[in-house]
Amino acid sequence: MTADADLKRRLQTSFRWLGDRTDDNSYADLTGWWRDPHVLRSLGPALASLFDDTQPSVVMGIQSRGTILGALVAVHLGVGLAEVRKDPSRATDSDPWWEVSTGPDYRDRSLRLGVRRSLLQSGDRVLFVDDWIATGAQAEAAHALVNMAGATWIGAAVVVDGLERTPLRRALRLRSLVSLREL
Repeated sequence: MTADADLKRRLQTSFRWLGDRTDDNSYADLTGWWRDPHVLRSLGPALASLFDDTQPSVVMGIQSRGTILGALVAVHLGVGLAEVRKDPSRATDSDPWWEVSTGPDYRDRSLRLGVRRSLLQSGDRVLFVDDWIATGAQAEAAHALVNMAGATWIGAAVVVDGLERTPLRRALRLRSLVSLREL
């Protein structure tokens, strides 16, 4: 079994859906990924390898799981991390941020996302990383932040691709380790 096939199998076996048969919705439980040391050790290199034909200067991840995964990818690549905050608040009036609102996400809510201007600058080559993509609203907003900064969007590397909008998949240059139907 190849390393990629082994990671995919481990992602599948350490994942579960939560909810009862009578519930309207079930919920994705990813906590098994964090508990499996092989998965945890492999996620950074595996996500980075989805874009091994590029040379990012910074990895971008959205608070909180995107930041965790983004840090693993950044360490593997030897680059820094630009954390995107949900509903950011400034430390002072002079704390400059790039900010944007999202479209409806998987919970049908819109969020305000922001990144400190000092973390994302013109000339950066940005690889976006997250655990899961469903509506693509947060990734679209992150892409807008990259554009605001005058940086270059390399693409989006996610663990699970549940995106149904094919044109958005192309616009984001989305690549994943597994698809939703494989879970």
